[in-house]
Amino acid sequence: MATQDTRTFIVEQSDAGTRLDKFLAGQMPDFSRSEIQRFHITRDGMPVKMSERLRTGDVLVVDVPDVGPAQPTATASYDFDLDILYEDDDIIVINKPRGVVMYPSAGNTDGTLVQNILAHCSLSTLGGATRPGVVHRLDKDTSGAMVFAKSDAAYRALVKTFMAHDLTRKYVAFVWGIPTWAEADITGNIARSSRNRQKMSMVKSGGKPAHTSVAVSDVWTRAGVSLMRCTLMTGRTHQIRVHLSAHGFPVLCDPVYGRGATRLGSVRNADLLEFLKTHDGQMLHAEVLDFVHPVTGVPLHFKVRMPDDMQELKAILDDMDS
Repeated sequence: MATQDTRTFIVEQSDAGTRLDKFLAGQMPDFSRSEIQRFHITRDGMPVKMSERLRTGDVLVVDVPDVGPAQPTATASYDFDLDILYEDDDIIVINKPRGVVMYPSAGNTDGTLVQNILAHCSLSTLGGATRPGVVHRLDKDTSGAMVFAKSDAAYRALVKTFMAHDLTRKYVAFVWGIPTWAEADITGNIARSSRNRQKMSMVKSGGKPAHTSVAVSDVWTRAGVSLMRCTLMTGRTHQIRVHLSAHGFPVLCDPVYGRGATRLGSVRNADLLEFLKTHDGQMLHAEVLDFVHPVTGVPLHFKVRMPDDMQELKAILDDMDS
């Protein structure tokens, strides 16, 4: 039976003035422009023509019909206990575990975070059948604080909050290398790699502007490893991993940007070597999430400790330098 996939996009300032068809071609690379022309698209709830120019803050809803087999949908599924940091009628804040996919996709039809939240409570359907309540994302192997919308009012408000970057998101990362600086601002446009569509890269022209503020929290000279706290000033796909790797400080155990094979040969400590060989998910954790409640307007602050494996890594590094 055919199903329909609904996707929502918020137009950022960098895309203002772009034609709708060009914008969607960049946002939906899995479809051709001729296919996109056939989709039902609304802007702020009203039909829109492909030739129209976009404005900052436009909310685009794209209904993608499927003429093939039914696509995965987010149905309730209890697979693990949720670490709930906060919940009310409008939002739920979760400490996402490492190794869990956000929502169903072709290769991951069950056991996702969204499905387990749905086993606990309802979520706003404005995100679509696959991504109800989802207003931001963390990679499968990135852990940490996340907010989901339970009510439609919260969904609309949170989407605008994330679009305007009117919140604080801080991450902690173990990286290769010891910098000569204590703090740095990393900027550089990020775009999808032309060689590998699953990978992002920094580009000299095109792409989307990205800004990461980085502070060094600790260093382990014998291991050649640093602990960095990164604040997202923008929110691009894989932003921290791409920015740190491009500047010579790839995240440990990152299978995509970490260049781990070239680093393992220099590791002499048996415990560290064993840890690195048995972990294939980046040592990156969303530690702090601060935002204003989308309905009540009350400021909210969440800080979650590093997961057990990152705590284990820190203990190994501490022992090496003791």
